[in-house]
Amino acid sequence: MNFNASTLPDDTESLKQMLVRLGEDFTDLQKRYDQETDLLLEQIHILRAQLFGRKSEKGSADAFAQPLPLFDMPEPDLSEDSASEKEIEVSAHTRKKRGRRALPEDLPRVEVVHDLADDEKVCGCGSKLSRIGEEMSEQLDIVPAKIQVIRNIRPKYACRQCEGLEDDGPTVRIAPVPPQIIPKSIVTPSLLAHVLTGKFIDALPFYRQEKQFERLGIEISRTSMCSWAMKAAEACMPLVNLLQDEILSGCLINIDETTVQVLAEPGRDPTTKSYMWIFRRGDPKKPALIYQYHPTRAGDVAATFLRGYKGYVQTDGYSGYDFLDGEQNIEHMGCWAHARRKFKDVVKAQGKNRKKTGSADVALNYIRRLYRIEKETKKKNLSPEEISQERQQKSKPILDEFRQWLLKRSTQTPPKGLLGKAISYTLKQWVRLVVYLQDGRLPMDNNAAENCIRPFVVGRKNWLFSGTPEGAAASAVLYSLVESAKANGLEPYSYFRYIFEKLPEAETLEDLEVLLPWNLNRNKLLAVAGAGG
Repeated sequence: MNFNASTLPDDTESLKQMLVRLGEDFTDLQKRYDQETDLLLEQIHILRAQLFGRKSEKGSADAFAQPLPLFDMPEPDLSEDSASEKEIEVSAHTRKKRGRRALPEDLPRVEVVHDLADDEKVCGCGSKLSRIGEEMSEQLDIVPAKIQVIRNIRPKYACRQCEGLEDDGPTVRIAPVPPQIIPKSIVTPSLLAHVLTGKFIDALPFYRQEKQFERLGIEISRTSMCSWAMKAAEACMPLVNLLQDEILSGCLINIDETTVQVLAEPGRDPTTKSYMWIFRRGDPKKPALIYQYHPTRAGDVAATFLRGYKGYVQTDGYSGYDFLDGEQNIEHMGCWAHARRKFKDVVKAQGKNRKKTGSADVALNYIRRLYRIEKETKKKNLSPEEISQERQQKSKPILDEFRQWLLKRSTQTPPKGLLGKAISYTLKQWVRLVVYLQDGRLPMDNNAAENCIRPFVVGRKNWLFSGTPEGAAASAVLYSLVESAKANGLEPYSYFRYIFEKLPEAETLEDLEVLLPWNLNRNKLLAVAGAGG
């Protein structure tokens, strides 16, 4: 606004009113400036926290604000209060035994006796020393990878008398070729299991494994390993189909997705994002996982998978899952871990000089109380019915109080700030977030699915991309098998090797069902792998 002497009023009262209006305008501008400054500072703090802060959500919300020195140990507290001696009564308690953890009992033992020489077993008096005991310690040894060639010999037989002319049977008889997971190939179940475990468990790309084999004196190209993986995935599809049937027969499915880059995808730029979806059965007794590659993140992917399903589905707040709210036979559940993460972002953005009793801390305390109740029910080993009762008695009052607090704060908080967004997200998700109260079998969060995404993300950091959609789909099949095995407590290499040996012989549905992870025993698989088949 421009002023000059000719435009200003002459009377004092009008000048006062102009000054008042200018002061009000300035105050409004200052408020908007302060809000925008706070938003920018929040973004700076949260970006710094994402780059340099703690990645884990465990522990105190302020742990990031008190970083330890880079090289020094923290100094002991020598204040007067801590230095003064006070007599206190300590109640009896149990303490974990300190020291090195014992080596697994199922590992083979090789005994090496370190004895005295014969002339040292004689006492100074001339008598022979008697053995009165022994001291034993254990060390862990490793045998380097051993490569051998399996030579399959099939003797041929023929009749020298009639030379096969007496009947219409074959002139020469020979045993049939044993069924193989990849026919007419040099790969054995153990080699295939080794290669795929390296790729899908240890995140070793095929080109790195190619170098490892070279150091062992064997030439196995990355092209061959890629071909083996594709054929193994095709052979394992019947098992994956059974896993999918099991997931759809359960009462709860956890869903999540993450990005993957596929270079040679028809009609799409190599830099375009594609997605790896995960569907996890929520039953802790029979956990099963299905990974699926899709070029899109649209909700149609989940809708196709869930066709005909009846039960609970737990997801994050991504809008692509909104269609679940309208499904008649599905109860859509929210994720408390995502709601908690929004408020933790507020704490991170406020920096180390923040007030520790702010609104974000209040919200986190409500959520912390809810998780504490869940932790106590697990310690008590309660049944689903008892857990449901505990939630109704203890969790529901906290949730009701928390919602009232959120509604009140939503009218007092700028909606564009991180706190406003966290409050808005939690209120929008509220109907989904409280569904877990209905059934004691239901978890509070979708962490089970997120934890299954992490192995894929770790692998993606190493191999960066998939070459073709077919390769991405094959990876999804093999991830489904190996992560389902891990979820059921099986050692991945042993499981891969076992199913690669048994799948070629499976002819019926019962033969396939025996190979599902929850139908196998970890010790049995380790014994089979140790015995060489």
